[in-house]
Amino acid sequence: LGIGAAALITAGLTLALHTRFAMGEKPAPRIPLTVASVEFQLQSAYMREVSYLGLITAGRKANLGFESAGTIAELPWREGSPVEKGQLIARLDDASLQASYSATSAELEQARTELELAKLKAKRQKDLRESGAVSREAFDETRLRAQALSSRLEAVSSRLRAIQIQIDKASLRAPYAGVIADRFLHEGAVVNPGTPVVRFIETAGREANIGVAVTKARGLIVGNLYELKLHGNAFTSTLLSVRPDVDPVTRVTTAVFAVPSDIEAVDGEPVTLSLQEEVASTGGWLPIASLLESSRGLWNVLRLETTPEGTRTARETVEVLEIQGDQAYVRG
Repeated sequence: LGIGAAALITAGLTLALHTRFAMGEKPAPRIPLTVASVEFQLQSAYMREVSYLGLITAGRKANLGFESAGTIAELPWREGSPVEKGQLIARLDDASLQASYSATSAELEQARTELELAKLKAKRQKDLRESGAVSREAFDETRLRAQALSSRLEAVSSRLRAIQIQIDKASLRAPYAGVIADRFLHEGAVVNPGTPVVRFIETAGREANIGVAVTKARGLIVGNLYELKLHGNAFTSTLLSVRPDVDPVTRVTTAVFAVPSDIEAVDGEPVTLSLQEEVASTGGWLPIASLLESSRGLWNVLRLETTPEGTRTARETVEVLEIQGDQAYVRG
């Protein structure tokens, strides 16, 4: 009785499941996915962009100081201040020099007056000497005194010029248009000859010094235009020179490019040089979207093949060598 009841229950459950399946929704049939095919073009090499890093450098930069000792009386500039060529940067206290200049100027005027008087006296005695009213000794004495006063006038004039030169050197002026990069001293500081007062960087004539592999540097042509990138923006620049030596640490040589005046750049900013190079490797380009991830760093692509039953896909394993935009250069 127990076995018969169990069999009856099993039959009932089976009938109920079949009935439920018949009344339920059947799974939708699979619709083939339409894809676009790409023709794989095999090639022996490909071109890629290579970037070399460098720095923006000022055409000229120097630590400026005075040629003579003294006390700084004026230094109005701060770091970052633009200064035009010939504009005053700093000045030493030149009160003693000005006093010496005034005294020497008065001495010069006195010498000129005495010389003029001596010349007039010599001229008169020359006329009197011809008439015999003045002895030759007196005439020679007057004439030689005029010559001595002329020499004295020249010496005082030279001394006055020397004082003026010292006064000029007490003023530190910009040798070219630039920017105060650093200020080492302030007003009231006592300086010795050659003591740096400010660090001055030229604003014009900026250059880009870029380290380039020696093999690539041999292909660079001085005077040609090349593409540089600064702040993510590309611009063309003229190659000025390629240094003939190699850096012992980086093992690269330095290519020097001119930075156009309309490019905003400061000393020390990074800049890159973009070059195209050919890589010898057999392969071809495929859209990145066609790659399927595989194992061990490899990728799969679907290859179309024709069979008696129709066209079907087959997986091919490839190695990605280069990615440029939405394209990948693969081999396999």
